[in-house]
Amino acid sequence: MTLLGVVGLAVPGVGQLAAGLVGGFVAGYVAGGGAGRGAWHGLLAGSLGGILVALIFGVAVSALGAVGLGPLGPVLGGGVFLVGVVIALTMGLESALAGALGAWIAGK
Repeated sequence: MTLLGVVGLAVPGVGQLAAGLVGGFVAGYVAGGGAGRGAWHGLLAGSLGGILVALIFGVAVSALGAVGLGPLGPVLGGGVFLVGVVIALTMGLESALAGALGAWIAGK
């Protein structure tokens, strides 16, 4: 999925969407076990990178904010992390749908 995402940068929008769909489909197909399980694994495949980036940004904002803002720094960092996770999960929805389809096809 990462390789397709990098290659997909050459075709803005469509390339990234195709990478998410292919990655989610493969994750769901490999996971098998029904559409729900495939959707879960597709969602994880599509949003894991964004969740890790949100974690890194959240920790960095907490550390830097604690120096300048005192006790409000970690609160701000937690907010950055939470917003990043919501965005990552939203962006992973197409991967979840493709994962459900992949698991459904694997079950046939």
